[in-house]
Amino acid sequence: RDPNQLGKLIVALTVGEVTEPALDDSKDAAAVTLGAKGGKARAAKLTKRQRVEIAKLAARQRWKGNK
Repeated sequence: RDPNQLGKLIVALTVGEVTEPALDDSKDAAAVTLGAKGGKARAAKLTKRQRVEIAKLAARQRWKGNK
């Protein structure tokens, strides 16, 4: 939502014109569980040196556009 739509929704919720929108529960619970394990499993397999290199690369990419 853009800021105007969000503001309108907040006002409508406050004065009781609408009820809170339903959350999207379309994600498969099993896939969510496996996805949560994936990053932890990968991190466990990496050495400290590999994790540091990945973190440095990520930091460089984040700051690349902010010069």
